[in-house]
Amino acid sequence: MHVSLMITCLADQFFPEIGLATLRLLRRLGVEVDFPYDQTCCGQPHFNSGYHADAREIARHALRVFVGDQPVVTPSGSCAAMVKLEYPRLFEDDPTWSHLAQALAERTYELSDFLVNVLGVEDVGAKCPGKATYHMACHLRPLNRMTEAERLLSKVRDLELIPLERYDECCGFGGSFSVRYPEISGAMVNDKAACIERTGADYVVSTDAGCLMNIAGCLRRRGSRVQARHLAEILANEG
Repeated sequence: MHVSLMITCLADQFFPEIGLATLRLLRRLGVEVDFPYDQTCCGQPHFNSGYHADAREIARHALRVFVGDQPVVTPSGSCAAMVKLEYPRLFEDDPTWSHLAQALAERTYELSDFLVNVLGVEDVGAKCPGKATYHMACHLRPLNRMTEAERLLSKVRDLELIPLERYDECCGFGGSFSVRYPEISGAMVNDKAACIERTGADYVVSTDAGCLMNIAGCLRRRGSRVQARHLAEILANEG
């Protein structure tokens, strides 16, 4: 199988290790991966802030970059949700672009979704000694992909998966939400960090760089020993 990698803004700018881990993992599973160098943002920050005209312009660029018929895989539930759920709505009154938007939506997959539901794989041959807990990123809910990441983690050799209290509650990042409402966001992430610390885990794992950036920053400020890791980084460790 041949796929295109949508790296996402946060991974490109702050977490290149997530992209590299995704690449190693997919190649190990026999998937050929190409990386369109002209890709930029999916437009979600603009869309969520109400700048829909700007979001359309960014989305049009993405539609041109990822033109074709091969699957597009992204290590981000939020970017996958933007493409799959919001692109068709952005262009629903624009016949020139609506077909392209719907086509890209149908062939775009969040990483865990692609592994479990397209490749049909839950045991990817990963090994990661230690204890981990899992934070579910909010955008997996509208995608109806709420079990895939945990199923993958449960198959990782030598990894003890510890349940997280209120694992599906938002960490408070929410993109521009954390900037517009810092006090609320700060309270939310502190509550999340406290739940994580109570598990005694070595790692907190999630599927979105935004969640991990927010949670990792809070854990550092609290002097916590818990490390934040993307799902791809855990699964890329070979057993």
